[in-house]
Amino acid sequence: MALGKHIPLNSDLVFPAGAYAVGAVEQVVDFEASTRDQRVQAHDRDSGLPTWAISVFDADPEARTKVVRVKISARNPPTLPQAPAGAPFPSVAFEGLTATPYVDTSGSRPRLAWAFRATSVRGVPPKAQVPQAPHRIEQSG
Repeated sequence: MALGKHIPLNSDLVFPAGAYAVGAVEQVVDFEASTRDQRVQAHDRDSGLPTWAISVFDADPEARTKVVRVKISARNPPTLPQAPAGAPFPSVAFEGLTATPYVDTSGSRPRLAWAFRATSVRGVPPKAQVPQAPHRIEQSG
């Protein structure tokens, strides 16, 4: 099969209604190498680069999971864009985005879940809201 472990995608496919960074860029902790007194940052298995995480709000009203973490492996922490005036969060898109499926067994039933990785993050204009036409109520009489 030509499809590898990490499935390449683009931001518009994963976040069709837009994505918003909610919070700061964080170091991903390597729980196996860390001790109670010293936290060790995780490194990417393939590149050896430090791994960072960004919490992202999925603006799709149909999304089952509203906030996901996207991990980025880079020598320095990624820089998030500024939120536009009047907006609480910056709108973002990811370059080199991949998804890796896994089985999440943390709940009452196992379920398919996705781990997202990217090579970089950039700011984008927020997705335009398309106004819905008001529903007309026909009156008889």
